[in-house]
Amino acid sequence: MEEFLQLRDIRKSFVGVYALKGVDFSIRPNEIHCLVGENGSGKSTLIKIISGVLQPDSGEIFVEGRKMDHMEAAASLARGIHVIYQDLSLFPNLSVAENIALSEIEEIGRSLIDWRQVHSIARAAMERIKVDIPLEALVGELPIGLQQLVAICRALTSDLKLLILDEPTASLTKHDIDNLLRVVRDMQQAGIAVMFVSHKLNEIFEVAERITVLRDGVSVGTLPREELTNEKLVGLMTGKTITETRFAFEAMPEAGQPLLEVRGLSKKNNFADISFSLSAGEIVGITGVIGSGRTELALALFGISPADEGEILVDGKRVTVRNVQDAVDAGIAYVPENRLVQGLIMKQSVADNIIASVLKRILTPLRLIDPQQRRHRVEEWVEALGIKVSDADVPVQTLSGGNQQRVVIAKWLATNPKILILDGPTVGIIRELAGRGMGVLLISDEVGEVVTNCNRILLMRSGRIRSEIRAEGIHADEVQRLVEAGA
Repeated sequence: MEEFLQLRDIRKSFVGVYALKGVDFSIRPNEIHCLVGENGSGKSTLIKIISGVLQPDSGEIFVEGRKMDHMEAAASLARGIHVIYQDLSLFPNLSVAENIALSEIEEIGRSLIDWRQVHSIARAAMERIKVDIPLEALVGELPIGLQQLVAICRALTSDLKLLILDEPTASLTKHDIDNLLRVVRDMQQAGIAVMFVSHKLNEIFEVAERITVLRDGVSVGTLPREELTNEKLVGLMTGKTITETRFAFEAMPEAGQPLLEVRGLSKKNNFADISFSLSAGEIVGITGVIGSGRTELALALFGISPADEGEILVDGKRVTVRNVQDAVDAGIAYVPENRLVQGLIMKQSVADNIIASVLKRILTPLRLIDPQQRRHRVEEWVEALGIKVSDADVPVQTLSGGNQQRVVIAKWLATNPKILILDGPTVGIIRELAGRGMGVLLISDEVGEVVTNCNRILLMRSGRIRSEIRAEGIHADEVQRLVEAGA
């Protein structure tokens, strides 16, 4: 079968550091093809090259057998390739119908809009994937799952041949995920190829026909789903032979004074009566469906959106956390879920981003930045987190997406916190940090990740902690059922 899209020997570097090192990749017509890899493997760079946002340094791109000499964004769209990123790129102040039919309205170019035609275009797109969303509803008032379907419908108004979904389930509930996977299969039945990019292996195995694995900018294999297992896929992604290893439960801290205590913490319309403890060297997971209050709790503990009432104690002493500086002074660090938006100054250097949280600690008596301390701290965390950069003084926006995420983590680890709050998928360093005596709160909807990496799990629902589970001996499926029970 002739490939719809074929990439040969694609290379791309950012300021001397290769993000892609001769990648071959292809998608067949009418295929669901999953792209996987760890942060920094090159997934985002490859997507941007396919969509024409970035130009490769070298290599060849073929669409429907035709070589594309210069694959710009307009050329990619004209060939039927559409990308839906995590931010969806919708207009929240416009209606569902307007968002879906926007490109068609622009193409028609009339000064007066025929609203019947707008509604007709939107309705036809929704019918293609069997969804029904009120046409007059403002997109900004819809749940994220419905917003995503609006974005897909907008793509369907063009002559769509390949839809690329970049981490499409990151913010969805289980119900929305099931609905999205159903839509993906319906699109395949309608003759549309789908490139599905995700770190959630259970979804990949559920929907993929073929799976391509990137590791360190290299394509290490493209295999049919039937030839892969979880262990084999993780092995390809990491380069290691892996069986499921859990956090060292035998190293569970002995009972004593907790590093962190939270007592009766509440914030109106967000969460209520939250109480738990965290010991030095312990990893506690907080999980629950979107809207359970887990991220709002993290924001309160870090002073971004302070609680209305309750107590926070660090090392047995009550601390007042009314802003971020209060939290940092108390030894609390927070790596947010939306790391690139909330965590980086994109035009500043990698080094300046890393030291931004510790500027006061590296000043000379004359209140100038000590260059030796600056270099030492930056080199320490670039090495510890494997940040791939030729020169730490280059702008952070020149790095690949995965390396940008590592810079955000380095920025807060540079404060040498006692307590690290990590919201969202993480890196293997958390076990090492716990081994050094740091207490870690891991907030995630990836139940498998929480079960594997944590000593205890706090299950949140409707703004409250509903149960506490010791992770030792429990299977991820059991926890997933508890999470979904009240969804």
